[in-house]
Amino acid sequence: MIFPVLLCIFLFPVLGGAWYAYRKAFYSPYKKREYLHAPDLARCQAYREDMERIFVALADSPFEAVSVCSQDGLKLTGRYYHLRSGAPVDICFHGYRSSPLTDLCCYCELAARLGHNLLLVDQRAHGGSQGRTITMGIRERQDVLSWVDFVLERFGQQTRLLLYGISMGASTVLMASELGLPENVRAIIADCPYSTPKKIIRRVSEKMGFPGWLSWHLAVLGAKLFGGFDLRESDPVRAAANTEAPILLLHGEADGFVPCEMSGDIQNANRAMIEKYTFPGADHGISYLSDPDRYRHIVTEFIEKHP
Repeated sequence: MIFPVLLCIFLFPVLGGAWYAYRKAFYSPYKKREYLHAPDLARCQAYREDMERIFVALADSPFEAVSVCSQDGLKLTGRYYHLRSGAPVDICFHGYRSSPLTDLCCYCELAARLGHNLLLVDQRAHGGSQGRTITMGIRERQDVLSWVDFVLERFGQQTRLLLYGISMGASTVLMASELGLPENVRAIIADCPYSTPKKIIRRVSEKMGFPGWLSWHLAVLGAKLFGGFDLRESDPVRAAANTEAPILLLHGEADGFVPCEMSGDIQNANRAMIEKYTFPGADHGISYLSDPDRYRHIVTEFIEKHP
């Protein structure tokens, strides 16, 4: 009789902690998914005018609403911007609890200069896409393949593709890089990616005042029990070591959310395939705004090397 009681006393706080970790980190209610406004963040204030100009230009541009079915049966939505027939298509992925317009408007300005067509994806459990669980790139990396297949079926098997992601979107495209992407994917650009789900979850938890080691184990348990996925299944460092696609890493040196060193960890996994550039003084996700000329030059030169 004592053993079952002790077991319950132990399991109750563990399961409660796992549930809390799942709800806090991964659960995404439908009613809180519309982020169709320019970000009102402290790190963006110095570039507020430029950010709003670029954001409004993209928001006012005509687009086609498109969708695909994920490998696990979810309807995923996106915005397709057509510039010219026969041009490369850049498939772009936004960050954690954000939106394509908010995170990707700066890159879209650059892609338009290059004459590329654009597909901006609502990641699963974001925007108009179905799903209630954000998986930190674990299942999202499979969604990348669904969007790649969509573009090739829609525009032809010879279509040149580029994958671009920022923050969690950057880690997503990196994790997809080891899944046997077709040769059409000429390059991958990842702006401020985290190196592993474990490291970013521990870091954020510690900044919130929780023990990092405990938060990680509760997150793993919560993800498995309530989200049905394993956080340890993949990570950008492991994927980068196995990639066959050239990768460009971009990262702000003053990133207060995803430390710049995480891009260094990713590059060290496969220096033969990965280039890395950092931006002094740039916080999370605003390297383009901090030095647009240099950002454009680096990206343009990288794309020209991998036509």
